[in-house]
Amino acid sequence: MSDKPSVLFVCVHNAGRSQMAAAWLTHLAGDRVEVRSAGSAPADQVNPAVVEAMKEVGIDVSAEIPKVLTVEAVQASDVCITMGCGDACPVFPGKRYLDWTLEDPAGQGVEAVRPIRDEIKTRIEGLIAEIASEPKA
Repeated sequence: MSDKPSVLFVCVHNAGRSQMAAAWLTHLAGDRVEVRSAGSAPADQVNPAVVEAMKEVGIDVSAEIPKVLTVEAVQASDVCITMGCGDACPVFPGKRYLDWTLEDPAGQGVEAVRPIRDEIKTRIEGLIAEIASEPKA
């Protein structure tokens, strides 16, 4: 990994789980990590329940637009974290791949999205501790 690790989050629609994960990582790690997200079959917009659930914790994802997964995005990332996209994510040697099994927030209300949001935050905190811990003073 370079001085600044890069992480790519991938789910099918890039409208829920991967958007929340990217937002949490950006929010919690700041500029210590380069963050990308994409979907194997991107939706037209971020799930409104996801926008609302993230707004509740002070993170605005309303301007995010689901993006299509590209080979270039995978190649440019040190860590690729998939969330239910199956075999859609291309695999390259030398990359680290993690698969996070998380409930899909598609079609669910904000009440159902909150626990998914909170689980993603916990996983992101662990990821940061592993790849981008605070520099020693």
